[in-house]
Amino acid sequence: MKPRYWLAILFVAAIGAVVWFVVNWKNQPPDVSFTKVTRETIVSSVPTNGKVEPVEWATARAERSGAVTKLLVRRGQRVAEGDILVELDSAEAQAELSSANARIAQIRSDMEVLSHGGRSSDLTDISSSLEKFRLELDTAQKEHDTLVRLQAKQAATPFEVTSTQQRIDSIKLQMKALNDRRASLVGETDRSSAQARLEDAQASAKLAQARISMSIIRAPISGTVYQFDLKPGAFLNPGDTVAAIGRLEQVNVTVYVDEPDLGRVKKGMPVTITWDAMPGRRWMGAVDKTPTQIVSNGTRQVGEVICLIANPDSDLLPGTNVNAEIKSEAVENALTIPKETIRREGSQTGVFVLQGDHVAWRKISTGINNTTRTQVTGLNDGDLIALPTEKPLKDGMQVKPIAP
Repeated sequence: MKPRYWLAILFVAAIGAVVWFVVNWKNQPPDVSFTKVTRETIVSSVPTNGKVEPVEWATARAERSGAVTKLLVRRGQRVAEGDILVELDSAEAQAELSSANARIAQIRSDMEVLSHGGRSSDLTDISSSLEKFRLELDTAQKEHDTLVRLQAKQAATPFEVTSTQQRIDSIKLQMKALNDRRASLVGETDRSSAQARLEDAQASAKLAQARISMSIIRAPISGTVYQFDLKPGAFLNPGDTVAAIGRLEQVNVTVYVDEPDLGRVKKGMPVTITWDAMPGRRWMGAVDKTPTQIVSNGTRQVGEVICLIANPDSDLLPGTNVNAEIKSEAVENALTIPKETIRREGSQTGVFVLQGDHVAWRKISTGINNTTRTQVTGLNDGDLIALPTEKPLKDGMQVKPIAP
């Protein structure tokens, strides 16, 4: 037989073998993985996100303008009411206070002089002059009396008597002038003026002291500093926020629940909070208030559920974005299956159960579910149900089971 005939025969045989393999392969039952129906306590939860807010808080603000010279706290630090948080530059106010106190001391010294009638040197000069004139007046009066007697005996002339009288009158006028001068040293106007200057200096001192006091910014309440971003040298204006302080043993978490899930949320339901920045930590609490309206949150329509969360270490800080899970319902000893095993055939919901080396369609009813599993009825504990496959399954189909 010629070689080309052998080649043709081999080619036909090869084609036949391929066809037989393909047909045989198509008729092989598919590999299907199965999982067991199990009994467990299943908890239905609403996983979402939220934001931490303080239950009780207060803001420390600057009362005057100035540059920050001292920072005495840090974010996350616990403080008592009245503790110093920040100090502002008060050099100018300190100088004003020193100047005002110096003026007060000088004015009080002047008022002490006024209370004694004037300056001691002026009073001494006047008293000395008055004493001198009193002696002169006494001498002149005696001389005048002698001349009057002599004139009666015609031993003295009228001119001499008149001259001594004029001298006496002159001395009295000078003494009167000195007494008037002494009286004019301290008048009511002087006392009023001194008092006005004292009050003005005291007002300046009080204002400077107030500015110094306002340079020290204190904690308005006891709690934890959860907002504090100042740097040394920063300039503050009146009303600027210095720090936010809250009592953080308990915090509110505003949880954003999607509108379809709101019907599953009720007051008092347990809530678990986790924070990506502190993996492994959990904070527990409960739903405190349910929403009365739906609001937009980005592309979501949500209700803002307020949850009260225990925060014993005060490490869950306000403003933090967290994860939240609301446990809405729990069923003990429930039959559960993975969500992905549930199939829908027309209007029916069911699963494929392994019977020998075939699968059988089993209609089921579902109950509560969590993120991975669903409560079911219509199955038995230990039943093997098919996991998703690439090849469609049919009731009664032969399969090659892969045990869980």
